[in-house]
Amino acid sequence: MKLTELSVTEFTKALASKTSVPGGGGASALTGSIGIALGDMVGEFTVGKKTYADVEEKMQDLMKQAQILRGKLLDCVEKDAEAFEPLSKAYGMSKDDPSRDAVMEQCLKDAAAVPMEILRLSCEALELLEGFAKMGSRIMVSDAACGAALCRAAIESAAMNVRVNTKLMKDRDYAGKLDEETDEKLKQYTQLAEKIFSEIYHA
Repeated sequence: MKLTELSVTEFTKALASKTSVPGGGGASALTGSIGIALGDMVGEFTVGKKTYADVEEKMQDLMKQAQILRGKLLDCVEKDAEAFEPLSKAYGMSKDDPSRDAVMEQCLKDAAAVPMEILRLSCEALELLEGFAKMGSRIMVSDAACGAALCRAAIESAAMNVRVNTKLMKDRDYAGKLDEETDEKLKQYTQLAEKIFSEIYHA
């Protein structure tokens, strides 16, 4: 059974157990998907209302994009688990094995790729949430703020999971490029999340 097919109770029990997956990567992907789902909900309560007729088309477009992102983020829950298993095995290889370094390097790159995808997708989700917050029904925008807070958590968690892999890579040029993008996105999008949240919180 897929991790995303588990009940909420089963998933959180699996997170709390003495197993490597699901872990922080899967949790961040799920958190991001929940965050953008809240934006989509704001859209559902906005479209069809005369008061918001002038933004109907834009809102429907945001909702379509949100649904695609939600699906991609959920896919990352499984992808993260799949990427971690080979890395876990690589750690168990004998240090005397001549192929260990090459295997470990590739596994680290594969393991970093999924949280990098989660990070990028969650940043996209925040951009959509800004639109939901600006154009959505006034009685529902608090949910856009909640979505922004969740996507911020997903971004920070994903960034941590990128960094934990890049710091062990021997290819420092490759690691440096990932770290640079991660740092830039972390700074830019945590600020955007704070902006969305604060504007609604203090409205």
